[in-house]
Amino acid sequence: MRGPTAAIALALALGATGCLLTIVTRNVPQLAAPARRLPHRITQPVRDDARLAVLWVGHSTLLVQLDDKLVLTDPVFTSAVGQLSHRLVEPGIDPADLPARIDAVLISHMHFDHLSVGSLAMIAPRIARLFVPVGGLVYVPDDGYPAQELAWWEEWQDGDGLVITAVPVRHVGGRYGIDRAWQPRAFTGYVVRYHGLTVYFGGDTGYDREDFVAARERFPAIDLALLPIAPIEPRDFMSRTHLDPGEALRAFADLGARWMVPIHFDTFINSYDEVGDAPRLLREAMRERGLGDDRVILLAQGEQRVLVAR
Repeated sequence: MRGPTAAIALALALGATGCLLTIVTRNVPQLAAPARRLPHRITQPVRDDARLAVLWVGHSTLLVQLDDKLVLTDPVFTSAVGQLSHRLVEPGIDPADLPARIDAVLISHMHFDHLSVGSLAMIAPRIARLFVPVGGLVYVPDDGYPAQELAWWEEWQDGDGLVITAVPVRHVGGRYGIDRAWQPRAFTGYVVRYHGLTVYFGGDTGYDREDFVAARERFPAIDLALLPIAPIEPRDFMSRTHLDPGEALRAFADLGARWMVPIHFDTFINSYDEVGDAPRLLREAMRERGLGDDRVILLAQGEQRVLVAR
């Protein structure tokens, strides 16, 4: 590597290193601070009155109910991820209160705040099947449940009509930094379909209109889009792999979804953002686009919403 290309690569590497050091430093005061307790946590999450319901546990973890099927995304119940990043607020449900059977657990990528080995161990007996992107199985322990990789646009279905499809997103693979080189596509989004209901889970992604439009073309009737709205700053670093609130609303429009639930904010310190920045900027962007709370549903951690009633 020579000339300007080398200089650009060096500048990006130095910028990333400086950004990560700042984020680690911002986490230090939180190491001794307990996670904020929630005044109420749901203990019976399965709703008899719901065809489609969603519970935001925190960060990228959601429990989605589609009729009698339950899907859990990126389960993280531990008090910290990667040792240095501690939770700001406790999980919205105790893992002991999860249903006895979770039909599908979806892992979007291998980063510590999305693939939590300790959290999987907590819920292992409940997992009917676990899905990871291509290259992800090498990071998943053998805890007794079936696990499989899905490539982009590959689908799996059970005998009852539950269909899960991996869809392309814009992020990075690997788990430890150096393994990105041989895990070029170890990240994915998912579309879940069951009984005429369709849910899009973006995991963690930057903005790529082509990916969202392609998902809409294949799945033209998405009911619910679960989209990250942070980390935001520093934007020149984060924009390559993370949506900001305005971009998330653009993705929501690209997908043509009926509802959006924003995720991936105010649970861990993983950027320069202050707590509250992401939802505040989201509300500003909603006002600019004429979107109300009937379309973009900003849940509190531990809050559940029924979107389609029986």
